[in-house]
Amino acid sequence: MSSRRTRSRQSSGSRITDDQIYDLVSKLQQLLPEVRNRHSDKVSAAKVLQETCNYIRSLHREVDDLSERLSELLATTDSAQAAVIRSLLMQ
Repeated sequence: MSSRRTRSRQSSGSRITDDQIYDLVSKLQQLLPEVRNRHSDKVSAAKVLQETCNYIRSLHREVDDLSERLSELLATTDSAQAAVIRSLLMQ
């Protein structure tokens, strides 16, 4: 870590230790399907962070796609069915 980063962390009063970073990266690794399914336990922190970004982008695309499909469904159903679907979504 650069000395500038170290100073800024120390001055804020909350320094993250290497062990905490390792623990957080390990937790991220367990959440990522691409990394979790690999047989090798050795994956760099940079790779885990890169895969995390890719996975979040993928989830955003999936949400956008599902939102669009839902909008199309609501537009093609009658108003009573659409009202039921909307009420279920609000729960």
